[in-house]
Amino acid sequence: MSIWKNVSPSGAVAEFATVFQQAGPKRWPIAALSAAITVGMVSMLAGESWKMPRKLPEITYITTFPDDWTTAESLEFRKERQRQREEQEAAMAKADKETRELWEALGRASGMDVDKIKAKAEADRLAAEKAKAAQDAEARKKAGLPPVEQQR
Repeated sequence: MSIWKNVSPSGAVAEFATVFQQAGPKRWPIAALSAAITVGMVSMLAGESWKMPRKLPEITYITTFPDDWTTAESLEFRKERQRQREEQEAAMAKADKETRELWEALGRASGMDVDKIKAKAEADRLAAEKAKAAQDAEARKKAGLPPVEQQR
C-alpha cells in the first residue's frame, strides 16, 4: 500500500490544470491536434478486423503415370514394380533369417534354451495374430461388412 499513499486523483487534476495554464498561447491548438490524432488512430484501429480471411488451399495433382501411356505400358510398369518389391521382400526375409540364426548361435553359446524361447515367441506371435484377426472381424461386423473369407 505504500506506493498508493502519495497518489491523489484530485492532486493530479490540479497539477494538470497548472501545467496546461503555463503552456502558453498555443496550448489549445496543440491540445486539439493531439486529441484529433488520438481519436483518428483509435477509430482506425477499432474499425480493423483482426481476423484474416482463410487462405484457400493450393491443389497439386499427382499423376502416377504419364498421360500418353498405353494400357500395356502401365501393366508392364506394374509387373516390374511387383518384381522389384518381391526381390526386396526376399532380401529382407533372408537378412531376417540370418539375424535370427546369429541370435540363436549367441543364445546357445550363452547356455540358453533357444528352442524353448523360439517356441514361446512363435506362440506369442500366433496369439497376437489371432487377437488381431478377431479384432478385425469384430470391426467388420460392426461396420456391416462381410467376413474376409466371404469377400473373395
